[in-house]
Order: sequence, then C-alpha cells, then structure tokens
Amino acid sequence: MTTPGIDKQAPRGGTAEERAKARLRLWLRMLKSTRRVEAVLRDRLRTEFDTTLPRFDVMAALARYEEGLKMSALSGVLRVSNGNVTGIVDRLAEDGLAVRVQVPGDRRASLVRLTRKGQEEFARQAVAHEGWVSELLQDFDTEEADSLSDRFEAVSHREETR
Repeated sequence: MTTPGIDKQAPRGGTAEERAKARLRLWLRMLKSTRRVEAVLRDRLRTEFDTTLPRFDVMAALARYEEGLKMSALSGVLRVSNGNVTGIVDRLAEDGLAVRVQVPGDRRASLVRLTRKGQEEFARQAVAHEGWVSELLQDFDTEEADSLSDRFEAVSHREETR
C-alpha cells in the first residue's frame, strides 16, 4: 500500500512536498530555539552584567578590530543601521568602555574602539557568554555542532552571493 503523496521512486529525502514541509518545520524549530537562547542570554547579561545584548554585540565587534572601526563599518559588521549603533557607542563612550578617534585626513570620520577598560569588561562578559551558550546547547556534541555550523554557514554564504 502506498501513502498518498509519496512516490515509490521518491528522491532521497522524500517528495518535493515532504522536503519542503520538513524544511519549514526545521526553520520554525530553529527560530523557536534561537529566540529562547537569545532570551536567556539577554536576561543573563542584564542580571549578571547590567548590560544588553546589543551592547554586548557592539563590544564583541569592536574587540575583533583592535584598530577600531568607522561607524559605517561597525554597522555593516553588525548588519544594523548606523542609528542603532550610534546610541550604543555613545553610552559605551560615556561609561569609559569605548572611545572615538579622529581618522587622519578625514575630519568627518572617526574610528570607534574599545578602551583598556572596555577590553577588560568585554573579556569578562565573553567568558560568561561562551559558558552560557555552551550550557544552552549542551545536547550537541562537538561533531554535531561543527557539522551544523558548517551547514548554516553554507546557507548564509549562498544567500550572500546571490
């Protein structure tokens, strides 16, 4: 007996309709999981460090570029608008965690970089963040995590090159 909608000679992974439904289910579960992990990270950053996830993300980007980034480059790295980043950078600067440095030869441009205090604070937060993510994704062993990471990177890369 055959199941309606399923060919005996269906390609690997089922029919096109079955593959589409499975991929939709995957997307919805990924989204639900991502939102849950993000909510936990937001809560822990707030309670442990009195900070926000966007602020952590800005500090993480600046930590990767010790020489600093122009605001437009920082926005590009984070994939958000300049307006979103400006307020966060302003508050980081007010707190002594970041500094704006004039770009030689360009009066309109400045680089943003972490101060020593900012580097130290980010290092503390990053250690905790890594531990939290590891805890939240503990059901994945190293091989599974690497495999999924590679697969999602391939999806991202394919979409970026379109």
